Amino acid sequence: MAQYRRFQKRVNKRKRKRRLFTFFLLPILILGLSATAYGSYLFVKAKTVASDSYEGLGDRDNSPMRDRKIDPKKDDISILFMGVDDSETRKFGKSARTDALILATFNETNKTVKLVSIPRDSRVYIPEVNRKDKITHAHAYGGPKATVETVEQLFNVPVDYYVKVNFKAFTDIVDSLGGIDFDVPYAMSEKDSKDRHNAIVLKPGNQHLNGEEALAVARTRKQDNDIERGKRQQQLIEAMIKKAASIGSLNKYGNLIEAVGDNMKTNLMFGEMLSFYDYASKKVDIETINLDGSDEKINGVYYFKLDNDSVEKVSEKLRKHLGIESTSDTTE
Repeated sequence: MAQYRRFQKRVNKRKRKRRLFTFFLLPILILGLSATAYGSYLFVKAKTVASDSYEGLGDRDNSPMRDRKIDPKKDDISILFMGVDDSETRKFGKSARTDALILATFNETNKTVKLVSIPRDSRVYIPEVNRKDKITHAHAYGGPKATVETVEQLFNVPVDYYVKVNFKAFTDIVDSLGGIDFDVPYAMSEKDSKDRHNAIVLKPGNQHLNGEEALAVARTRKQDNDIERGKRQQQLIEAMIKKAASIGSLNKYGNLIEAVGDNMKTNLMFGEMLSFYDYASKKVDIETINLDGSDEKINGVYYFKLDNDSVEKVSEKLRKHLGIESTSDTTE
């Protein structure tokens, strides 16, 4: 707990001039879509994968906080990226929890992006069950829709789209890349994707990781906390996409598209995905944001208590980025 408190009052904001696909799994698919040098083969494959991956949010055609249907080609939009703790072994299905949550807002005019990492143990109000609980449980209560509604409630901003991937997507992508280079922060002994204890043993330092090893690094929090794990996950994805952008192989691009598509669900249509080409083809200003807060226990259960002022500041920043009028109304 002492180590956790050293981080609890710190907001880490980093601005970088990089391509948008430095941060997400979805743009691996977009990378294939926009790789016109490879012709129609990847385009057709990507279109098929996108169609198979589509999953709407029931009767929710658009956010109730919007007065019309949003067009990502013209409008400022938001996407909630969910990493779920599901696998072939766990088979949680709709009961899976989110292990990683990143809300991204995209400003069409300025081609800027803001990313907010939400700690999985954050105690928030979950509309689906009409009570406060860990945000990681929202998906178990009501799938992507419940998670989307919870994040909207938390920040008072519309969530227009979601992208959900599981453990297998992560390991498959890393392996299809031939592994990635990463600076492991400390020695660790972790479960693998099949939940076998101490199956992954790593030493600290720069090394080449396969899919299972990269997943272990992404999941661990034994020696730090959720905030540091969120930063580490962003760094891992950055390493993955950097490798993907340099492979230059038609077959590998095809494998990447399949790895994402087989393990992804999203309410983005194929044409809407293509709208992100302008972001992927230009250098954009990306700001990553971490929420401030503190650890607390309620009835013996650990939670991350979000700092209300921090949530309000992030809310105002996101609303401004989305072109929504500022408001003093906040939700706890």
